[in-house]
Amino acid sequence: MAAVVLFLCVAPTKAEAQQVAVKTNALFWAAMTPNVGAEFVVGEHSSVDFAAFGHYKPYGVNSKLVAFQPEYRFWFNGRPMIREYIGASAMIAAYDMTLKQRTYTGNAYSLGITGGYVFALSKHWNLELCAGFSFLFFNQKQYYKHDNYDDHHVENGAIQSNSWGYKLFPAKLGVTFCYIIK
Repeated sequence: MAAVVLFLCVAPTKAEAQQVAVKTNALFWAAMTPNVGAEFVVGEHSSVDFAAFGHYKPYGVNSKLVAFQPEYRFWFNGRPMIREYIGASAMIAAYDMTLKQRTYTGNAYSLGITGGYVFALSKHWNLELCAGFSFLFFNQKQYYKHDNYDDHHVENGAIQSNSWGYKLFPAKLGVTFCYIIK
């Protein structure tokens, strides 16, 4: 909600070319993680990008993920949505996954930097290559397959965290197809 309010406050009032684009990251689809994004031009050298993604048991792995990732982008050439940019991103995610004998249930939050290059394929289609690293904070319940799971619930039914930490994380990697609406 705060991101929408921010966009409405800084959105330009005059109509210009390439103001809005919808997008999807092909690398996420290869990982069986459906995703959708939107990018809005908010100034002569800047845009904001919003992406949402998630999955449920990709490739049969017991994993659930839901995430939202907003990003501010500064475009070096003075025309947003084309050529090179650098960005500041954030992410919030909720996950529940079992890997081998361990289960991880929790939330993750990150702040980071990104960079990328966008190629114009046609009047309405662009191809974006991007990468970024974030400082990630996670707060989770971690337990082994045969642990007594009921020992880790508090009275109201919430899961009590027993693991948290910080990591440098490659939070953005993409080969993204963009369709420019206007």
